[in-house]
Amino acid sequence: MASESLPLTRRVTSGSPYQLEESQTLRASSALIKHIDSEADRKEATSTTKNLLKDSADTSNAIDSRDAEPVWLVLTTKKHIVDQHRLKPGKILLPHSLNQSPSATICLISCDPQRVVKDTIAHPSFPTSLSSRITRVIGISKLKAKYGSFESRRQLLNEHDIFLADARVITMLPKALGKIFYKSHKKPVPVNLQPYGKKDTPGKGIAPKAETKESKAIAPPQQVAKEIEKTISCALVHLSPSNNVAVRTALSTFTPQQVAENVESVVSGLTGKFISKGWRNVRSVHIKGPNTLAFPIWLASELWTDEGDVLENEEIKEREEARVAKAAERRVAGKKSARLSDKVGEKEQQKARKRMKRAKTEDAVEKEGSKKKRRMEDVDLSKEMRERREKLREQIRLDRENMEKPRS
Repeated sequence: MASESLPLTRRVTSGSPYQLEESQTLRASSALIKHIDSEADRKEATSTTKNLLKDSADTSNAIDSRDAEPVWLVLTTKKHIVDQHRLKPGKILLPHSLNQSPSATICLISCDPQRVVKDTIAHPSFPTSLSSRITRVIGISKLKAKYGSFESRRQLLNEHDIFLADARVITMLPKALGKIFYKSHKKPVPVNLQPYGKKDTPGKGIAPKAETKESKAIAPPQQVAKEIEKTISCALVHLSPSNNVAVRTALSTFTPQQVAENVESVVSGLTGKFISKGWRNVRSVHIKGPNTLAFPIWLASELWTDEGDVLENEEIKEREEARVAKAAERRVAGKKSARLSDKVGEKEQQKARKRMKRAKTEDAVEKEGSKKKRRMEDVDLSKEMRERREKLREQIRLDRENMEKPRS
């Protein structure tokens, strides 16, 4: 007797069905982490080389956080999310940051002048734990002047783990950094370094644009540190014109509970901020590793967004009949236009034949006239040559007579 098939996902027992079920998310997270760990152990057992860094107790934490495999959340929608590709990534705050390694270096790209940003980071009120990770601050003008070649950009990419950029210059970076940055996982992340306006409060957006001198102002050290810490604790959302989006949500070193909490935060941020019509437009939610299968978390029970998108059988039949009728009308209209074109074509052919006959007649007349002209020219030339020969003979005769006269 065949065993009954179990559902892939669990639904919430009460409330709206458009929400994650905590036990299902935790179950998928546990299964994924267990699978990644077992695959790592299997590769280590079958490998002929030994990882010496893994045995080092001093560097184990840094290595685990920086070299751990990422956990991706893959969300599929029923309709396209956006109409065009966006180079500026969106941000979703995570309860458990992906950049926990204290040895991960940060490169901050600022507006000019860069000295103001450097002084802000070197200020005593700026957290030392964060300033030690910011190993380079570079202005946009210096970036364009110094890193123009492909090799220099690749070297800059390899020197740092995280790249942050002032939100005021983020649109200039695709041309300044090139495809080597925007094809990697180290795309510059925008961070707000402007001071809050009068109507702004921390965490509620960027201050409105002001005058040129004020637009280059830098926020106080405490605010800059808060914005940077908030940015590096976010998951980045890169949207493209498709019905699928993948977000780096967690690491393989996280516990299943931490993975589940990050997944819930990312799904809530995507459905609330980035996906039009929210949960109604979501088709499925999965999590996966770089080389694993996708573990389902939530699957939609219907494939449409609105009830108006669903057609009844009678409506489908009416639309099909209307489509067939239109196709028949197009065929009839095509035949009529073909007959008209045939008649028009015959008239055009008759006119073309007449034009060709007239042209041939004109060519024949012109050729005959040119022949007569050439014959007349030949007659005139022959007559002239005879006259010149007669004159030459007469001149020779007279010369002979003049030579014979003195001898007599």
